[in-house]
Amino acid sequence: MTSTSTLAQSVLRKPAQLFESYVFDLDGTLYLGDELLPGAAHLVQTLRALGKRVLFCSNNPTRKPQQYAAKLISLGISTDTCDVITTSMTTVRWLAENASKGKRIFVIGEQPLKDSISAAGLELSEDPRELDIVVASYDRGFDYRKLKIAFEALAVHRRAILVSTNPDRFCPLPGGFGDPDAAAVTAAIEASTGLTAVAQMGKPSAFMFETIRALTGIDPATTVVVGDRLTTDIAMGAGAGTSTALVLTGESTLDDVDRTEADERPTYIVRSVADLLPGPLERAAL
Repeated sequence: MTSTSTLAQSVLRKPAQLFESYVFDLDGTLYLGDELLPGAAHLVQTLRALGKRVLFCSNNPTRKPQQYAAKLISLGISTDTCDVITTSMTTVRWLAENASKGKRIFVIGEQPLKDSISAAGLELSEDPRELDIVVASYDRGFDYRKLKIAFEALAVHRRAILVSTNPDRFCPLPGGFGDPDAAAVTAAIEASTGLTAVAQMGKPSAFMFETIRALTGIDPATTVVVGDRLTTDIAMGAGAGTSTALVLTGESTLDDVDRTEADERPTYIVRSVADLLPGPLERAAL
């Protein structure tokens, strides 16, 4: 992916101070695929040594929080599962609050998401005649059979509602390419049924940040959200009233910032997470 442009008007802006809490995106921000991005481990280690709260937030529900924690540990970033918040968690929370007992749910998603929903005591089904909620998510096994079940539940029997785990168009991978993400699945269902998802539980939704705040108690006024996507990471932080920092190691570029409304632009723009520490700390050894 191209991270800068000679025609871009936006400029890099580093933070001059530390924050009490840091909410980091994962793919494209701290790592790409199975490769840790330069400076990520040192940054997290430094922040923790200074007593700052470090949290990790992903729109990808194909892994459980403990799997993300294990991945970060394998890459050299010590992580507790309680510091990881994903759309599988927010989706389960939304369903628990909005799906009354006995309602049946069809999940177009991968097994970790299904397991999380089942573990919460919610009932899964693939019978379109009895479905109440269709959940559209990142699903590398998405096929016509699943689309047909959703279509019949939503457009033929007309008793179900459609929700989405996240609005991402693709999941970034090393080399500048990615897999089609939940937005592609949701769009196929919306196109065939003429309906629109009534809720989505990932970044940039307010529901995602509300969940983070409920679980951790962080204060938006002393928090910075760090990510590579203007439309999800940065938009969530802006909507929640936090500071925001865009890294140029993933999807969004300086040109993209130029095309963004002024009040939706990131507070800071850095080449990578290695540039998030103020100058003196950036050079200090632990």
